[in-house]
This record gives sequence, C-alpha cells and structure tokens, in this order.
Amino acid sequence: MRTAIVNGLIAVTLLSGCTNPFAPRLLDQPLSSAGLSDQRSIDGVFQNFRIAYATKDTLTYGKLLASSFAFLYRNYERGVDLSWGRDEEMITTAGLFQAAQTLDLVWNDIVLSSGDSTAHDIARGFVLTITFSPSDIVRIQGRVNLRLVRSRSTDPWTIAVWRDESNY
Repeated sequence: MRTAIVNGLIAVTLLSGCTNPFAPRLLDQPLSSAGLSDQRSIDGVFQNFRIAYATKDTLTYGKLLASSFAFLYRNYERGVDLSWGRDEEMITTAGLFQAAQTLDLVWNDIVLSSGDSTAHDIARGFVLTITFSPSDIVRIQGRVNLRLVRSRSTDPWTIAVWRDESNY
C-alpha cells in the first residue's frame, strides 16, 4: 500500500513537471501583488481596496493606509463622533477578514472629487456584502469620504483620512 502511494506521488511529480510535490515552484509574482493596480492613480487605490477585501489580504490593505491614517465615524447611539488610527484599523480589518467567508465590495459613483497632485478628497458610495455563513449574510450600503495623500506626484496614493458617512 505504501509503495502505491509513493509511486502515485512520483507519477504526479513527473507529470506536473514539478521536482517536489510538497514544494511546488514559486509563482511568477507574489500572490498578494497578483493583479493589483498601480496605486499612483486614484482608480488604482479603489481597485486595490476591492482586491484586498476580495482576497482578504491584510498586506495589500496595509499598503493603502498612510502611517498617519485616521478612521472617523459617527456613533449614532451615543450621539458622538469617534475615531481610531492605523493600528486599530489593521486589527479591526484583520478580524473582519478572518470572520468572513467572503467579502464583496462594489464602489459606486464618485460624488465629490477635488484636489491636486499630492492631496485629493473623494466621496463615493459603496455596497459591501459580507458572508459569514450561507445563512448569515450582511449587506452594507453607505458612503466614504477619503483624503488621499502622497509626498510626490510619482509616489503611490495612500489613505490618510477615512470619514465614514454611512447611516447604519
């Protein structure tokens, strides 16, 4: 029986062109950067944001956030505005990525867009569908107001401020 398993592994190895079935060849590009957009364009930021959510990739998501990142939102129950920084955002997002089976983010029309080559404000609608299980699906529709920044016009854009303008 053991001989049959070993022979099967050898056959799979030879047929696949792989030298070791337990260590297949490396991808041509890292999985986290496969299919990513150029973040030097504003559209690239939104595409990479969607990809980070779809793939639940915290490395890609982290590259979207400026070191001085701030998330601002309204707590309607308490009637106060609250915020948190980049570290808490990464922890919160990692928790969401782990808890969800799938995340589907759709960006809607841009409502506001103004700025220059190093700072840009964009308000835009979104729909986020979070599937925790087949019987637990949450659909959130809202709007974000983002401040994108970069040091030079040749640098990638990052999100410095995310103001959540959704009414939950």
